[in-house]
Amino acid sequence: MHRKKMETRLVFLLAALLATALLESKPVLPTLASEADHSVLAEVSVFETGNFHPIQSDVGTASSCSPPRSLLIFRPEEKGTYPVILFHHGTACQNSWYSDVFKFISSHGYIVVAPQLYEWMPPSGQDELDLAAEVANWLPSGLRCVLPEDTEGDIHNLALAGHSRGGYIAFALALGLADVYLDVDFSALIGVDPVAGPFKNNQMEPKILNYESCSFNFSIPVAIIGTGLGNKPDFPSWQACAPDGVSHTEIFNECKPPCSHLVTTDYGHMDVLDDDIGLIGEGARAMCKGSRWGVSRDPMRRTVGGVSVAFLEAFFKGNYMDYNKILQKSNYFAPATLDPVQNKSEGTSCSSLSAMSMPATFDLHNDEL
Repeated sequence: MHRKKMETRLVFLLAALLATALLESKPVLPTLASEADHSVLAEVSVFETGNFHPIQSDVGTASSCSPPRSLLIFRPEEKGTYPVILFHHGTACQNSWYSDVFKFISSHGYIVVAPQLYEWMPPSGQDELDLAAEVANWLPSGLRCVLPEDTEGDIHNLALAGHSRGGYIAFALALGLADVYLDVDFSALIGVDPVAGPFKNNQMEPKILNYESCSFNFSIPVAIIGTGLGNKPDFPSWQACAPDGVSHTEIFNECKPPCSHLVTTDYGHMDVLDDDIGLIGEGARAMCKGSRWGVSRDPMRRTVGGVSVAFLEAFFKGNYMDYNKILQKSNYFAPATLDPVQNKSEGTSCSSLSAMSMPATFDLHNDEL
């Protein structure tokens, strides 16, 4: 009996020692992100809803603030000064279809301004680009008009962004291709599965691609979030929504450092949109190959939102830790699987770069890892 008690005590003692050792060592094992287990995401809060409380407002062209196009704006409820993101919608999309991503980003302390550049029939590329430039020029005075007195947009930290054709518009604006003179400077650029035309030999006008590495004549930081399914047609006889040669891979190739390229492997061109986008929206989504039936699109939206926030925190505020973690161990931190992840680091010569084999880190800031 005494021996049995001693054995029992020994088992408890060993279990306690083992538990203590595990707590002290805190081993970290690499794992791929999956929809079943995102417990590791607590380590990178950019993929969770932020601490601010977003407020949505719609500003029409007939309002007293007179924007050139109607706007959807998300801003934090809390008073303060916040960086601004000018986001351009995709082909025949409504700006409201991106509300989940806008709300997510705004919850991290950003003002998102999303113009409705046209309704259903896209204008020419040049006309759309000029409309986008007019909206950008409106921001310094117009944004002050629509925001409450205790909230201000930091135009000195102004990011361009866009999805699909809107991504093309963002790059074309940065390249200075608008016929409208720009009165603002952009500090960063985010492309969400950007597309520069239907084919390599049929680019949107004005063209942005030269098919030469590092050919873009701007040096602002760029983050490109592509999709793994965007270059695949939904049906054999259909055209892909983000064809090779005019989409995220080639656009990354032509960016100068600093530029990152992250691809959401299991998601398609329209999976960034909200779930509830009505019959017309669902019809538009059906034109593009997307995630499997029954697979949640929430990881895609949170990945786009989280990568965008981490990128802007790095280049607007100097907080590189989260972005470097994502670049180095993307599938350990991101809600959606990211592959490939490529990066052109600051201070690297374009002549020494190969766009197909980039080290995924910002070398100048590894001390923060």
